[in-house]
This record gives sequence, C-alpha cells and structure tokens, in this order.
Amino acid sequence: MPQLQPIVLWRTAVMLASLLLLAGCWDNKDINHRSLPIVMGVSMENNQFNVYLDIPTISAEGGGMKVVKGTGNTISEIIDDLSADIESQVDLLHLKIIVVDKKYAQKGLKDSIYTFMRSRDISAKTILIVSNEDLDTFFKDLNDFSQDEEITLYNYFQKNAGWNPQITDTRIWQVFRSINSYTHDVVAPLVRTGGTTPVDILGSAVFKNGKMVDEINTEETLLINAFNGISAQGKIEVMNKATVQIISSSLSHKTSVRNGVPYLNSKLKLKVTLLDTKGDPSVEEIKNEVQTLLCKRVKKFFAQVQQDQADVLGIGQLFRTKLSRPELAHWREEYYPRMELNLSVHTDIQNLGNLRTTE
Repeated sequence: MPQLQPIVLWRTAVMLASLLLLAGCWDNKDINHRSLPIVMGVSMENNQFNVYLDIPTISAEGGGMKVVKGTGNTISEIIDDLSADIESQVDLLHLKIIVVDKKYAQKGLKDSIYTFMRSRDISAKTILIVSNEDLDTFFKDLNDFSQDEEITLYNYFQKNAGWNPQITDTRIWQVFRSINSYTHDVVAPLVRTGGTTPVDILGSAVFKNGKMVDEINTEETLLINAFNGISAQGKIEVMNKATVQIISSSLSHKTSVRNGVPYLNSKLKLKVTLLDTKGDPSVEEIKNEVQTLLCKRVKKFFAQVQQDQADVLGIGQLFRTKLSRPELAHWREEYYPRMELNLSVHTDIQNLGNLRTTE
C-alpha cells in the first residue's frame, strides 16, 4: 500500500480543520415559519408600552391580516414575547409603517425612535404616521376594511399608488435627525380610520425634538411639500371661482442677519394648470388670487410654527453660514421666533383653455 506524502496529510488536516470554522445553516428558519409584519403600532398607557403587529396571512382561500398585541416595559421585550407566543418567528425586516398613538406622540417619541434606530431589524426608511384615535379602534377598523388586502395602509402612503401631495412622507431617520438637530424639525401624517376609505387624512402632526407640539391641516401640509419641492399635482381652490393644479414649483432664498434678527426673502415660482372655473374670471384675477391666497396661508402657517418653535421647514439650515454653531444651538428658542419672512409668489398659468384674458 503506497504511503501518503506528508504534504498531502497536512493539506487534508487543514481542510478538515477549516470545516469547523464554518457557521453552517442549522439555525436558519424557512420563510414559511416566519411572521413578517407590515405595520407596527405603538402606544403607551400607565408607563407600559402597547405594541400591535399587523401580520399578513395567506391561506388556500386567499390573503388576510392578523393583528397581535402585547404589553410590556420595552418594545424589544414585547416583540420577543409575541415571537415566543405565536407559532412562527417575528421578523421585522419587512416592516413598512409605524403608527403611534397621538397621546404617546405628545409625550415624546425619543426613546422609541432610538430603539428603532439601534435595531438592525427595522429599516430607518420606515414611514411614521400618527393616529388620532386609540390603536385598538384603529387596527380593528383597518382590519375590517382591508379584509382580503394585506397591504392597504402601505399602499396608501406609496407615491406610485395612493399618496397625495397633501400628505407628508416622513421616515424614522428624519425624526431621529430632528431629535439631534439644532435647526430641523418634521411633520408626520395625522390620520384616523375612515368610513368608506381605509383612513381619513386629517393633516400633519408637528414634531419638535421628537415630541408632537401642534397639528396643521392638509392645505398647510401642501405648503411644506411645495417648500421642499415635492408638490407636483397638488390642487388649490381659488376664491371659489377656479381650481388650479400645481405642475411644478421652485423656491429661491436670500438670507441676512441684522442686529440679531434673521431675515428671509423667498421667491416661490409656480407653474399651474386650470382644472375648472366658475363664472368668468380673468387670468390676472386668478393669478392675483393665487398669490394672495398662498401668501396669506404661508404667513398664518409660519406664525403658528414660530410660536411652536418648531422649524419644520428646516429654515435654520439656510442660516448656517450667517450664524456660528453656538448661536445655531439657540436657533429654535432665540432666533427662529424673531425671524421675519418676506414671501413673493409668481404664478405662471398653463393651459388656459377657453378662459378670457385681459388683453
């Protein structure tokens, strides 16, 4: 019998030893044994978290939804308990929306947002919305409405599906940034379940440092989206005589600081198209009314968020070159409430149709 060469024995020993270092797949779980929630609800009662998980289910008869609820001291603890109680492992990698109770949002979401950002299972791009009703009612009504549709709420906030320019698109990472930023706050959609629709959009919740301090209506939300350049297809009713639709918008700013008072001169350019008219208004009448209406709304909205000391437009970012970092640390409390805004709106009406002109 021929003897094996020492080099061959050495190579064989190394190969066998390397097999011991492989992780293997003994702890993998089949996707059929995983629960993949699409929506998570979080509320707080008596210093205890309530967590709701909306889990799609598939059977031979069709799809559906199953809502499970748990209570505990921390969100992670509740998720672990729910995972232990149901027949499959809870996996949050596919979580798309987090719904928080309005009362809990008014107490502040800092702890929960930090938990979501630390978690490697929840994406930082998960959408945050605020429910104007208790979450027991919210999930019951949503489940009754959805029936065989598993992702109704998710579709509602998708830009390629049911999203509307009067709705904000706020992600978990943006709220986290707000908590840690001197100059940037956020708004999040404020909703409740509807009668003949999955949800009714009520406007937006205003967050300052992760705490809900106020709420605004859908018209003011449209202004925020226009300010951020995402207002395409938004509709504005003008003096009850016409309705225009925004095709595109652009915004330019000039900033200055004099005697400790910030000044912001902004020029908003809108391209709109006429959808319908009542009576016989002229082009100039509609242009003037659009400009007057928007300036009035912006001033009212801006006075409200200045009083809340919530910089939801991120205006403080425009003064980063005018104020030092120690001064920006006091932006919300000292500079932002005193800031003076001068807004001019220039409207270009496209597609006049049969509307008469002043010429």
